[in-house]
Amino acid sequence: MKKQHKKESIRSIITRYIMMLIGATLAAVALELFLIPNTIIDGGIIGISLLTNNLTGMNFGILIFIFNIPFLIAGYKFIGKSFVLASLFSIVALAVIEPALHSILPATDEPLLATVFGGLILGIGVGIVIRNGGALDGTEILGILLSRKLPFSVGEFVMFINIFIFGWAGFVLGWEQAMLSIITYFIAAKAIDFVGQGLTGDTKAALIVTDEYEEVGEAIQERLGRMITKLYGKGGYAEHDKEVIFVVLTRLEIAKLKSIVHETDPKAFITIVDAQEAHGGKFKKAIH
Repeated sequence: MKKQHKKESIRSIITRYIMMLIGATLAAVALELFLIPNTIIDGGIIGISLLTNNLTGMNFGILIFIFNIPFLIAGYKFIGKSFVLASLFSIVALAVIEPALHSILPATDEPLLATVFGGLILGIGVGIVIRNGGALDGTEILGILLSRKLPFSVGEFVMFINIFIFGWAGFVLGWEQAMLSIITYFIAAKAIDFVGQGLTGDTKAALIVTDEYEEVGEAIQERLGRMITKLYGKGGYAEHDKEVIFVVLTRLEIAKLKSIVHETDPKAFITIVDAQEAHGGKFKKAIH
């Protein structure tokens, strides 16, 4: 008889959404108090929204919501409903909070300070959102989708998009502002990596040591849509035979994997490492 897998608890869901609200608030603070007053942008959809806002005067919150819609629709099929709901919540929170900060004076009018601290706070905010299963920027979803069809990595697609954005910024805002924006992007990317394990590697590999390996393995395959490999090992202390679960996944699936494993076996041990490349099998097709 097939076991019924535990679903994420209401308390866990509420905690994740509170953390995503905090992340979106930090991103809004970085944009409104540091970057926008100093005409500095970030990469991705946030950067495109800021540039469009500068050119047209349209509300930034509305722009970032509109520009992310196509990627959220793609993400619903590609990554899953929970990811889209979490991302939609985070994007709406950013779109609502950012205009509410208009009346607050900028934290600094020194461009270099705005670049460093704006990028750092923005990266921390985005990283918190990613760590809790959502996203504020749809360009990476596009990169994952395109990497299934073309022989380029997600990182290469994202970098190409950002080269276009920063080149556009050079003509619109001036080349000094474009260079400061590039520094902001790299600071934010490092902060995201530190907080959310998000944007440095295209894929991740997880090793899971658990006594409930059958139930954990089934839950990963059913709820995450990933195929697993069982590796046989032996405990170094008790000398007991163990089965270790090996699974390759994308960075956007890390939060969901942790949730699935810990709900199924709270005592499970998880190691997540960067995987430089993943080829063959059903790796790309497994994403849903």
